[in-house]
Amino acid sequence: MISWASFLTIMGMLAVTYSTRLIGFFALRNRTLGKRAAAVMEAAPGCVLIAVIAPHFVSDKPHELVALAITLFAASRWGMLPTVLIAVVSSGGLGYLMK
Repeated sequence: MISWASFLTIMGMLAVTYSTRLIGFFALRNRTLGKRAAAVMEAAPGCVLIAVIAPHFVSDKPHELVALAITLFAASRWGMLPTVLIAVVSSGGLGYLMK
């Protein structure tokens, strides 16, 4: 069973993450974005993914480095959703198998 502290932490992270989406929606809903602003908005998910996996580039754990290589290969071939799914499965699976 999950502890209350963990549950409240997860709910707090959910609220903060979703509030950033709501703020962006309400701030930009009646505006027309220029080409440069639209390009920035389209690049944001990729930047977030890189920020999440960047610490693993300097990892000393073999399973993280292998999962990183698999993720980079997937990112060069497919879109965001398949890449994230492959990254999560490879990281979790290799972490379980190689520990």
